[in-house]
Amino acid sequence: MSSTLPLHDGAAPADEPVFVPPRWRWARKHPTLIAGALLLVAMAVLALAAPWIATHDPQDIDPLARMQAPSAEHWFGTDALGRDVFSRAVWGGRVSLVVGVSVALVSTALGVLLGLAAGFVRRLDGFVMRIMDGLMAIPGILLAIALMAVTRASLATVIVAIVVPEIPRVVRLVRSLALTLREQLFVEAAHAVGTRLPVILARHVLPNMVAPLVVQATFIAASAVLYEAALSFLGVGVPPTTPSWGNMMAEGRNFVAVAFHIILYPGMLLAATVLAINLLGDGLRDALDPRLARQL
Repeated sequence: MSSTLPLHDGAAPADEPVFVPPRWRWARKHPTLIAGALLLVAMAVLALAAPWIATHDPQDIDPLARMQAPSAEHWFGTDALGRDVFSRAVWGGRVSLVVGVSVALVSTALGVLLGLAAGFVRRLDGFVMRIMDGLMAIPGILLAIALMAVTRASLATVIVAIVVPEIPRVVRLVRSLALTLREQLFVEAAHAVGTRLPVILARHVLPNMVAPLVVQATFIAASAVLYEAALSFLGVGVPPTTPSWGNMMAEGRNFVAVAFHIILYPGMLLAATVLAINLLGDGLRDALDPRLARQL
């Protein structure tokens, strides 16, 4: 009686688990983080490469090419002054990204300083938090408009006007974390051995705040991009001569019935940027959560 051996084609048996590299396993566990990061990188590359990929000068006016539909010469069409919408859109991305990153960094830095002062210096707690409560009582967009009304329109003043309403959000987060951390045994032990407060903050407190602060900074960046577009749309943001998505939509709103593309493409780029930042923030929140990290 002859016996035949089963042929193997190199594939793993059906009941044998397939090995997945740790990096791919991590990527599959956090798809929103990967999607948000890739989309945000694409928007950043588009904005940084504006001098090379822009097909026309964003300030070049051509009355004979007013409100033309998208074509091979003008990929996103032209606006009411004959300016190329694609070129203005890619240059406008620089304004939004600069505002988003700058507001996130400045508001987070100032919020950390004030929040740590309120959380570890009891005499400053009430004073700092009452100021923060007063700022939070005013809607952020109204406070930004009020600040822009008393200053000269420029990119720097727009950043300052958006930073002020965002600081209280960071201060409240840092203060709550500081009140929790200062009761931990490792902080009390550092106090007991005579470690100075600045050293305790730098060595023991701040490292335990990095994860929530990074997530908070991403949401602040998304809000800042929307604030900048809203201020420019209302005419109190960056100067009209500076290409920005808010300015482009404001200039095209009067011609939406005959040239919808003027506001369509800047709006799509604005939505894609905010979506990318929010996806990145959601992904970072899940990735930096220690309870989820143990499940990987």
